[in-house]
Amino acid sequence: MSVKSIAAKIYAKFVVNRMRRWASQPEKTQRKVFRRLIQEAKNTAFGSDHSFKNITNYADFAAHVPIRDYEALKPYVERVVAGEQNVLWPGKPLYFAKTSGTTSGAKYIPLTKASMPAHVAAARNAILCYIAETGRASFVNGKMIFLQGSPEMAEKNGIKLGRLSGIVAHYVPKYLQKNRLPSWETNSIADWETKVDAIVEETKDANMTVISGIPSWVQMYFERLKTKTGQDIGTLFPNFELFIYGGVNYEPYRAKFEQLIGKKIASIELYPASEGFFAFQDKQHQEGMLLQLNSGIFYEFIEASQFFEENPKRLTIGDVKTNVNYVMIVSTNAGLWGYNVGDTIQFTSLKPPRVIVSGRIKHFISAFGEHVIGKEVEQAMKEAVAEHGFTISEFTVAPQTNPEEGALPYHEWLVEFDTPPAAIEAVAETLDQAMQRQNSYYFDLIDGVILQPLKITALPKDSFSKYMKSQGKLGGQNKIPRLSNDRSIADALSAFKA
Repeated sequence: MSVKSIAAKIYAKFVVNRMRRWASQPEKTQRKVFRRLIQEAKNTAFGSDHSFKNITNYADFAAHVPIRDYEALKPYVERVVAGEQNVLWPGKPLYFAKTSGTTSGAKYIPLTKASMPAHVAAARNAILCYIAETGRASFVNGKMIFLQGSPEMAEKNGIKLGRLSGIVAHYVPKYLQKNRLPSWETNSIADWETKVDAIVEETKDANMTVISGIPSWVQMYFERLKTKTGQDIGTLFPNFELFIYGGVNYEPYRAKFEQLIGKKIASIELYPASEGFFAFQDKQHQEGMLLQLNSGIFYEFIEASQFFEENPKRLTIGDVKTNVNYVMIVSTNAGLWGYNVGDTIQFTSLKPPRVIVSGRIKHFISAFGEHVIGKEVEQAMKEAVAEHGFTISEFTVAPQTNPEEGALPYHEWLVEFDTPPAAIEAVAETLDQAMQRQNSYYFDLIDGVILQPLKITALPKDSFSKYMKSQGKLGGQNKIPRLSNDRSIADALSAFKA
């Protein structure tokens, strides 16, 4: 056993023991974070505008600070972008993480000297938890690949800006620099397909042990590796041990991954976002990711069913329950206050607090009052894959409100099969039954003959990649919405029908 792997085991035990202390006291931990945030920001422009000096408890905060999305916070962000100091957080941000907004064009999410270390620590701690739980650490001696955006950055009024994954690339610890692939030059290639081909060339003969990225793009990398070498990934990389992912649910892709790799592989789920590194999987055999309560983020939760009411009830960590769909609201040491991240989550346990991402508050289907969320369609697909033995590259779901004359409306599932099923009608039936079991509103609509059972539209290989490329969102941290309440994506994808 190498010195590095021995040191990793020792350090992992230390870090995990420290995490247990704050995770076992969620309310106490969050009170400390809350007080620190208010104290630090009381002299900022935002703090002055919202009477931070008079805030002594959470009730005061909720009374003074409304829930905001990016559009509502944008006037403050624009002042920061213009170069003004002490607006949302003391001083200026270190970076802006630039993301694509659906209604506001480019979004600039601040990353500060206070917030940046939490992004790095959470990614590190996820791996350390795996080491502490399994006792396996030899993979730290091999090569590790992180499929991410370009690390090259622009500058705006003295503040560097880029994609979050590219910014984080600047913070790879020194002890991992020699292990890290691809090279800086390859990682800086702008065109995603060219970049993947270059990564294949750099890694095909390496001792790869850890691979990380959004599943759909890692699948592309695996497929090109297999085409280039003619070997399963597990044969090509015999010491490949750990797949680290985030952004989307891995389950719809798992069967295809295991087919490409040639064996089962351990995985770690992460929940990173430009607004904060919110959670990571700390246990291999327990559902959910450990919510990072001690990372400069104060969390609030609103039941998704009440979110669009005029004054929905705001809850803190001590008020939540398991298996309830919540919209997650954050206030952070990057200067986001009462900020609606846009995600919906559910708690799988409370002490320690673990969550799953159930969808996006704006990504749902309720064209007929059915309130279908991402978690439900992904669970249905998981059951169908298990029952019928097919594999997929990608899928999305949309309502068909204007079917052919005389037909009832329905949900259309646009699926890019990798290994097609023997009978697509049987798969559709399994999906529909799974949806009816999970969603009582959907059941009632089917049972009441308001909707007809769902239909599957099979798409040719690379349809989703071509669609994403047409939107300028191929690769990196971009991902297809799992479901939509309109047909903009479905109609665009329909152009690729077989």
